[in-house]
Amino acid sequence: MTGRQLVSDRGQVQPFRVMQMLDIVHRRAREGKHTIMLCAGQPSTGAPAPVLTAAEESLHASPLGYTEVVGDRDLREIVAAWHSDTYGVHTSADNVVITTGSSGGFVASFLAVLDHGDAVALSCPGYPAYRNILESLGARVVNLVCDESTRFQPTAAMLEALPEADRPRAVIVTSPGNPSGTTIDPAELERIARWCEDNDAVLISDEDYHGMSFGRPLATARQFSDRAIVVGTLSKYYSMTGWRVGWLILPDELVTPVENLQASLALCPPAISQVAGRAAFTPEARAELDSHVERYRAARAVLLEELPAAGFTTMAEPDGGLYLWLDVSHVTDDSEAWCHELVEEIGVAFAPGVDFDPINGHKWVRLTLCAPEEETREAIRRLGEYVRR
Repeated sequence: MTGRQLVSDRGQVQPFRVMQMLDIVHRRAREGKHTIMLCAGQPSTGAPAPVLTAAEESLHASPLGYTEVVGDRDLREIVAAWHSDTYGVHTSADNVVITTGSSGGFVASFLAVLDHGDAVALSCPGYPAYRNILESLGARVVNLVCDESTRFQPTAAMLEALPEADRPRAVIVTSPGNPSGTTIDPAELERIARWCEDNDAVLISDEDYHGMSFGRPLATARQFSDRAIVVGTLSKYYSMTGWRVGWLILPDELVTPVENLQASLALCPPAISQVAGRAAFTPEARAELDSHVERYRAARAVLLEELPAAGFTTMAEPDGGLYLWLDVSHVTDDSEAWCHELVEEIGVAFAPGVDFDPINGHKWVRLTLCAPEEETREAIRRLGEYVRR
């Protein structure tokens, strides 16, 4: 025995605190305690009816064995046609790879383009799983510190200002953002895409929240660069979080490397979810899903109205997606402890900001737009009452 510890350095990443909070919500439910959940970006509505019908039929229609490694061809064709029609770009099914959620897509794309020690630039605040996956793979995270001045989104000017030692191999953008809910203006996304091409960086565009917009335009990175990697999912707009289906739209030269990686990492995405996922793009399903977006819009309106009345006046106003980023510095300098306090004291679950921002996140929390309008209103009523006490 050498005494070497079992856990590797790369295995010691930070916890995903949102999922820890979700576990607390589940534990409270087992104890018979109701919680208003504004912590996880999980639609409360579930998959649309055509998806459920397709899943039921598929249970009896086939053995549901392995699909193609890169995913069911019919679903790839559907995703490609949807992307082409939505954004006015030519997207071929040959460039679409279906993945086990967008999370599986991130792992495969990171492995395909990054070597150990490569730098990756991403916004801070930003989605914590990017950072955790990258660190576990031996990549080096370069923080693009964002604030109200850029609506919590990165800019090409931030990339240009990086010192030579921090020039990234890849740049990750998310629009609408997580945790901010803000979007990158199409002209700025084009500038970022051009910077990446000019500096031999791979642009990875997380477009998981497309389909959920509250008035500002949404663009895909593929409108500006065919070298960009686009990531999408059925989890958010399509209300299919637990079905675990996402996709990558890849440059030609990355399709085979990602296919080879996925063959060993996952064999293929879940078969039943892929079959059911085809139905998510039907007009009937889209009508149901668009009604969900109106629910998120209503919850957004409640938060923008009620939070200032409860004493919380500094926030990122969401343009789309499922989130609102809220400054709580006047009530706490430890957002993680405060969130744990709130869930136990008033039965309201928020996500601690330290998950998304290791620099200033102790002063912020993330709220979601996923709860019904009246539950959202009740959550903020409880919050205001608690703070006043």
